[in-house]
Parts: sequence; structure tokens; C-alpha cells
Amino acid sequence: MTTAKTTNRKTTGKMTRRSALKLAAASAALPLVHIRSGRAAGKLSMAFWDHWVPSGNAVMQKQVDAWAAKNQVEVQVDFITSVGQKNILTIAAEAQAKTGHDMQAFPTWEVQNNAELLEPIDDVMKRLTDKYGPVNAVCDYLAKVKGHWMAVPTSSGTQYKGPCGRISVLKEKAGLDVVSMYPAKPGHTAASDAWTWDAHYTAAEACAKAGMPFAIGLGQTTDSVDTAGALFRAYGAELVDKDGNITVKSDKVRAVLEHGQKLVKVLPADAVSYDDASNNRALISGQSALVWNPPSAWAVAKRDAPKVAEDCWTFSAPSGPEGRFLPYLPYFWGVWSFSKNKTAAKELIEALLQREPVEARCTEVLGYDVPPFDSMLDFKVWEDVGPPKGTVYNYPIRPFHNAKAHIAALPAPPDIAVQIYNRGTMPTMLAKLKSGQSIDQVIAWANDELEGFAR
Repeated sequence: MTTAKTTNRKTTGKMTRRSALKLAAASAALPLVHIRSGRAAGKLSMAFWDHWVPSGNAVMQKQVDAWAAKNQVEVQVDFITSVGQKNILTIAAEAQAKTGHDMQAFPTWEVQNNAELLEPIDDVMKRLTDKYGPVNAVCDYLAKVKGHWMAVPTSSGTQYKGPCGRISVLKEKAGLDVVSMYPAKPGHTAASDAWTWDAHYTAAEACAKAGMPFAIGLGQTTDSVDTAGALFRAYGAELVDKDGNITVKSDKVRAVLEHGQKLVKVLPADAVSYDDASNNRALISGQSALVWNPPSAWAVAKRDAPKVAEDCWTFSAPSGPEGRFLPYLPYFWGVWSFSKNKTAAKELIEALLQREPVEARCTEVLGYDVPPFDSMLDFKVWEDVGPPKGTVYNYPIRPFHNAKAHIAALPAPPDIAVQIYNRGTMPTMLAKLKSGQSIDQVIAWANDELEGFAR
């Protein structure tokens, strides 16, 4: 009888992140020839991300069980939390031991970190993209090594981190009608064109004076890094270019720091010490007019502070001189090269990324999970979920937003970019401005940091 077991594994021992990425030897190999079978059979072990929306795990388990029964495969499922980076520790332990799950869920940079131990998965990606269209450039950047897909971008855990604002506060204190700017229906509005980083600063200043500051952090965790990354990219301010050249001493970096000098003055006094829960708490407690976050903050407010949730609206990022860029953190599913059942693992990945199961999971988690294919951005969940109805309609990028997905430190080579990201170089530059350092001092500090990363 086919079974699917769910367990919580604990990882022991001390693991450290690699200070630099080692690009894959496997990536130079020929594309994998994958022979599909009607019934993969055997045993399979899958490690999924432990979803922050509890019912997300239940719907994933149900889908895996159905596939297992149909294909006569005994599947063990582990949901591994990202709290305390336990998922990354598990990945590191399995990579070191060269044994563990057949399939792993890899956050953001971890495909590049482990590419030499992953099975090329070009065949699955070709079938999926032939059917559903291409994925965005960030997915290519993070999961493609020397022209080969080393993992498949998935919906589970993949998120955008755009602004989520208090409708009434932004309208009353800053004169911003965000519902009219970004209504819950298709179509471009002229008002959205005026949503620039300068407008963002003006609104932040007004709300700070009203005691409802924008809860934007200047710490070194992902929320701070992602928001700062979107700001820098909107000004075209690259710290390191695609060829690995340090470009921090540029007019565009100086321009973004000139804007940053103003912005940091109206952020919370403790912004430098923010972690990824700080902005959520500020919104849910009614102390902030705006955060940059996926819908998890709104979803918790819906449960714990319904009046706050009813007054929230998610919308697109502001634009700068170089365009409008939205922070994007994708998850990937990859198959270890030491897997004992690569065929079944790849078939299950492909089955779970069909439109119907992706939509079922997305609906269950209130639209939190973003599909990697633009052709799936018409799910009804974003239009229907509330309160207020349509509050997260503009959470995924829409064609009429004129926005692009972005991850901080792109386009630097991944082995340098991961260090810029994990060290929080961009928000630290802004934090130094907040402490009173000059632009010249901040650029000099960043240049020294980047030289260390590039060695």
C-alpha cells in the first residue's frame, strides 16, 4: 500500500555557509536524458519548505499522496522549517554526507551554493516552459549554471515583497489613494505613474510626522536587504557589475545615497536593529503606515488585528530613474545527484508544477505563493481574498505595473552577489547614513567591503 509520511527531522552539528560559491562541475555535463515512465515505482524522500501558512503543508501532503498512489511510489515527506535556517542547515548536512532526501527545496541562493551536487533538470524545465511560458530573469540568474537548469523554480514559498500600506492612514496623512492607484482589476492607471521613490519619501515623511512611520528596516536580514536592493536598482546603482568589477564609486550610487540621506531620517529610530519580524509587528500593532512584505503580515493581522487587516492594501514598488523593481525571492526544487530515485523525483516535481495543483496550493495559502510562470497569474485568489476584497490583487507583478522582478546585488556574479546579500551591504550603507556618516565615508566603506568579497 502506498504511504506518504510526514516527519520533522532535526539537524545536529555545526555548519557554516560557504563564503564563496563554487560553480558546478556537473553544469558542464550534457543535458540529462530523462526517460519518462508510466509508473516510476520504488521509494522517494522529499524535503519541502515548512510553510508559514499551516494549511499549506496539508494541501501539499494531499497532492503528494495522490501522485504516490497513482504511480505506486512510497513517498516520505518532510516539511523543514526556515526558522533558525534549519532548512539551510539540512541542505548543508546532506551535501556534506552525500545522502538524504531525493529532492530538496532550495531557497534563493542555495542552488548556486550546491550546484555541483545537483542533477541537471533541463528536460523538466523544457516541458514546463513549453507548456506555460518562460520564467523571469531572476530565476535564470539563480538556478541556471553554465546554461543548464540545476533546479526548477517553484511556487511554494516564492514571494514578492512590495509595499503593503494602511489605506486610511496613507490617504489622510499623505494624500495617497492607493486603492485608486492600484485597483483590484486589470488595467494601468495614470496615478500609478506618479508613485515614484520621491513620492514614497514624501509620504514616509508625512506619516512619520503623524507618528505612523514606514516600518522599513536597515538591518542585515532579508526584508531590509530586499527593500534596499529595490531602491538601489531603481536608481541603476550597481555595487558590482556583471563582470565582477566594483562599481560603487559611481554617480548612480551617489544619487541613490543622496536620496537615502533623506529617507533614513524619517524611518523608525530603531530601523538599524530591525529583523524580519519587526516590520510585521509594526503593521499588526497599528504603529506603521506601510511595510514592504509578502501577504504574511496582512494574514496575521487578519487573525490577530482584523481592523488593521481591513485597512491594508498591497501594491507595486515605486519607480526611480531606471524603472520600477519589485523584490523577488524564489524557491526552487532540485534533485540531488546522489538521489537513488531521480526519475520519480523529477516526475513528482513536474506533476506538482502543473497549473491545477499550483492553483490549489496558492488558494489555500491566501495567495502568498507566487507561481514562476506569468501564465498562472490569473488565479482568482488574488482577486477574491480579503478583507478588504482584492487587498492582495496587486501582490504579484502584473503587465500593467511596468515593474520587473529583482533580487538585491544582481547583476553581480553570484559568488560575489551572495556575499553582498548575506552581509546586508546595501541596507548597511543606508544605516551608516542614518548614523551621520557622509556619502564619501559610506562609499569608501562599501568599496573596502566589496574588495574583500571579490578576492
